[in-house]
Amino acid sequence: MTFNRRNDRERETSEFEEKMLFVNRTSKTYQGGRRFRFAALVILGDRNGRVGMGIGKAKEVPVAIEKAKAIARKNMISVPVENGTIPHDIVGENSTSRVLLKPAGPGTGVIAGTVPRSIAELAGITNLLSKELGSRNKVNVAYAVFDGLKNLRTAKQVRAMRGTDVQTQQPRVAAAGAVSATTEAGAAQAGGAL
Repeated sequence: MTFNRRNDRERETSEFEEKMLFVNRTSKTYQGGRRFRFAALVILGDRNGRVGMGIGKAKEVPVAIEKAKAIARKNMISVPVENGTIPHDIVGENSTSRVLLKPAGPGTGVIAGTVPRSIAELAGITNLLSKELGSRNKVNVAYAVFDGLKNLRTAKQVRAMRGTDVQTQQPRVAAAGAVSATTEAGAAQAGGAL
């Protein structure tokens, strides 16, 4: 009986789910003809707040996809997911692409284009509103979504950065009355009436 390493090797079960967004074929013309190469955009996520993106390039599609997966594993980010949505509105930017991401109430679902939807679902976001602004190139939109998700902060993280506590934070209700009093005083001083 022959020993075959390939069959005996257990397949590595990945903790991440993968989604290939697109494969692009490029060509370069040489004297003897054209040479083709492929670029693959792959998203990895655990549907629990961790997501990564990678672009792999190679002469063959499967090799490009494997490279993209390896790059995506290296570029993992953590996304703060609260009640199935993001904590606040944010705009992610890359090149001329901008993506607006807004939190949504329970039961809304992911209302977004194909790229933001794929990334949000693999990150574990179940309710989200999104709008692609500017260029709709898939690569730039994917980078813009990642830019937005990277810059998300929970209320607790913001308070920690500012050095305040939940108890010490006071609402600013009296500010509106103070503004109208100062404008009335300024108008009276100038000799005019409101």
